[in-house]
Amino acid sequence: MDLLSLARAVKDRAQEPFTDLAATARIVADPRLPLLLVLNRTLFTPLYRASFLAAAAGSGVLRCMATRPCDLESLAAHLGTAPEERRRLRAWLDVGVRLGELDRREGCYRLRSRTAKALARAGNDAVAATLEELLRFHVPALRDAPRMLQDGDRFALSDQDGLVVARSTLVVRRLVEEAINKTLPRTAPVRLLEVGCGSGAYVRYAAGLNPRLTALAVDLQVEVAEQAAKNMAQWGLADRVETRHGDLRTLDLQPQFDVVTMHNNIYYFPQQERADVLARARSLLAPGGTLLLTSPCRGSGALGLDVLNLWFENARFGGPLPRADELLGQLRAAGFDGVRATRVLPGQAFRAFTGVNSASGPVGALPARSATTTAEEAVS
Repeated sequence: MDLLSLARAVKDRAQEPFTDLAATARIVADPRLPLLLVLNRTLFTPLYRASFLAAAAGSGVLRCMATRPCDLESLAAHLGTAPEERRRLRAWLDVGVRLGELDRREGCYRLRSRTAKALARAGNDAVAATLEELLRFHVPALRDAPRMLQDGDRFALSDQDGLVVARSTLVVRRLVEEAINKTLPRTAPVRLLEVGCGSGAYVRYAAGLNPRLTALAVDLQVEVAEQAAKNMAQWGLADRVETRHGDLRTLDLQPQFDVVTMHNNIYYFPQQERADVLARARSLLAPGGTLLLTSPCRGSGALGLDVLNLWFENARFGGPLPRADELLGQLRAAGFDGVRATRVLPGQAFRAFTGVNSASGPVGALPARSATTTAEEAVS
């Protein structure tokens, strides 16, 4: 019996008579027991619950039980579990029952807790993915940072599940859509390039705002680009939106786009390379074209953003989350005019950055930086 189980047993049986009073006294006097009991209540159990819910949501188990109770066989069929492995599936589900997230009646499992029921709703998928991202990526960033510093190790892009991140970033969907609302022309034909398209949801939103819009959507991760292409076909946009796996830095394209968008991904590029990356984005804009870049920024005091920033600080690609003034400077260095940073929602760390490719010279040539800063360039 481990010490935590022993602590529980002592607590549960504190009022029962013991034949060996000396042994009982020694056990109760162990100074570790009170600490273990406190940790079990405040840390262990919440962590177990979060881990179970993240796995149940990410695997689709919660969604299966959203409309009706499911027996072991139907859940095994959903997960593709072999018959000889169903005992292990039952053991996992029964832990969910012990945690209070599930209930089991008449051989069927059903959702029990309010949290499980909320995460099972389709409209809350981005929140469920955020929980999964927190457990799978944020926790390792906190847990492994000292070891990685000692070993010189860093996270790789393959350490991220791009499909999970593509879903979790939609938690700021309304903020990004508001930025698109304020930037995208509504009636004129628009050729859009979206860099880091994720699920393709923001291209879909832009296409709904402007029926004359056509787009190229690219993503750095193959599986994400493939899923985005499937989504476009499902949404009836395959004839208006081309989806590719690609890297902005190596795309072989002409300066034909009216709008280039980059949502929640500037920190996937090294800090010292961002001005060049933004210059590359400008080189793909037609004269008068606009860049719309949205991103959370450092300096907000938001704990979740600090941990996200920690992950990228410990990655061998990308870099820290941007600071608003820093990113404005990089946009200017990239040759954009009229650069501006706007808080989409007052008091939040999320900002929309815009810049215009109004250079009269060849696209890609960086004009001299003005000695003064216009009111448009100020961080609002």
